[in-house]
Amino acid sequence: MEKRELVIIGAGPAGLAAAVYGRRAGLDTLILEKGIAGGQINITDEIENWPGTIHSTGSELGEAFRKHAEHFKAEFRSCTVNKIELRSGSKIVVTDQGEIEAEAVILATGASFRKLGCPGEAEFTGAGVSYCAVCDAAFFEGETIAVVGGGNVAVEEAGYLTKFADKVYVIHRRDEWRADRFATEQALANPKIVPIWNSVVQSIEGEGVVEKLVLRNVKSGDISDLPVAGCFVFVGTEPNVSYLKPDNSLVEQAKGGWIVTDDRMETNVEGIFAAGDIRDKYLRQVVTAAGDGAVAAMAAYAYISGQLHLRSVLIEPEEVIALFTSSIEQRQIDLQVQAEKFAKESGKKIAFIDGYRNGKMAEKLGIAKLPALIEMKKGAMARCEEPKTIEDVKKFVG
Repeated sequence: MEKRELVIIGAGPAGLAAAVYGRRAGLDTLILEKGIAGGQINITDEIENWPGTIHSTGSELGEAFRKHAEHFKAEFRSCTVNKIELRSGSKIVVTDQGEIEAEAVILATGASFRKLGCPGEAEFTGAGVSYCAVCDAAFFEGETIAVVGGGNVAVEEAGYLTKFADKVYVIHRRDEWRADRFATEQALANPKIVPIWNSVVQSIEGEGVVEKLVLRNVKSGDISDLPVAGCFVFVGTEPNVSYLKPDNSLVEQAKGGWIVTDDRMETNVEGIFAAGDIRDKYLRQVVTAAGDGAVAAMAAYAYISGQLHLRSVLIEPEEVIALFTSSIEQRQIDLQVQAEKFAKESGKKIAFIDGYRNGKMAEKLGIAKLPALIEMKKGAMARCEEPKTIEDVKKFVG
């Protein structure tokens, strides 16, 4: 089976930033992507909020990201990831081109906007149809536009869009929004916002760019035209996590399937990280995705380095005695200092492991309490005791 140090699933801004940082840290880095590098930014016609770049198309920025990763010799592979499996502590990425064993995996497959599914939506995406107010609002200065949706995101983004557009229609299939009371009251008080109730978008039409929406009233069945210069769709987003199914039990996920991580982008599974729009997070933008990718790669580097070190110290030798102590407990720190002095003076070999920083390794070895003295033989636990004093250490070592 192919073995790699760092496998990144997804080549959007998060995955590509992770690749740059991973390669700069010296990791053997493989990026798996079934589509075009750049991810969702490829469908954005213009990007003006990437720091240092006043204007760029999404495809240009995506290509620049890819070239940056290629410059540091990250390897790209076009394939579909079917699932990830844990086998005897190993992380196996199963693709349509074979299986890969990884020291660490970064999930960076992003999210997809829920689509209306009406004629014209795909055709005008990037030419008047948008799924991101922050990205594209400034392009509709002084225009009349529409928002489709009735939840908090739709209603709040409609308010944001009024900072640019002269009029914002909010189209919803019901006779009241699902947004909370505060957001609803603010929107209804805004003179630039015009609700259109009980209606759905039948089609999006225009010559080259969006010029009108064809609406259908769900109660009366009446069809009408709504002239607009743009249409913002906010009917929800969903994380791209199909490879974690059918039961989504591999990593912890929040409501909706969003992956839960800590501030190091670590999931609840050792050695699996997540970055970018796939995460349960507040803001999903190119810049936040790239930041996530950088953090995930450096956290993965620290994890891999630690695992390789521990493996060489504890698992690979024929026989080893190790003292696990906590680096935040003064009594245990003092015990380690005494043990180090004893080892130096006696010539006894003792491996010293920070059990606080390497808690997962301690847990894997079955160490329930620190400090702990262990004897490993051919990678397996032979003895384990809890030393109280330096005399206990001396007696254990013999």
